[in-house]
Amino acid sequence: MVIREAAREDAAAVGRVVEAAFGRPAEAELVARLGESGAAVLSLLAEDRGEAVGHILFSRLLSPARCLALAPLSVVPGRQNQGIGSRLVRDGLARAGRDGWPAVFVLGEPGYYRRFGFRRETAARFETAYPKAYVLALELAPGALAGQAGPLAYPPAFEAVD
Repeated sequence: MVIREAAREDAAAVGRVVEAAFGRPAEAELVARLGESGAAVLSLLAEDRGEAVGHILFSRLLSPARCLALAPLSVVPGRQNQGIGSRLVRDGLARAGRDGWPAVFVLGEPGYYRRFGFRRETAARFETAYPKAYVLALELAPGALAGQAGPLAYPPAFEAVD
């Protein structure tokens, strides 16, 4: 399996992966809107023997400043629970860290994202309309969020997703 940065010509394949993973088009539309708006920072595609089987997107948050949102993470049905999602998350976090991003937030299942170092406690000081039990953060640079608090603001494209 190869994990690589998604190119513009991969848009249709990315859309198919995301829609298949979620069983509806809303998240695929979110990925497209984030790309069109310039909020998308890192888009990775997992391919196995030339077939797109997974995708992850990191986008720029409005606040806290210089932080990223991990969303969505997608693996096609039939290929889930094979480590593809984990490889995408680990690779994406490593790249984000190398690129100098200080922290990443995720709205997701704590039992899944804790294995990568995401913690509710790290995100607790940030206000959000999302259920706090599912909002986690990971500092890519030690102390990056120390002393920070306030709103956790996603790009406007997120507001259109149910």
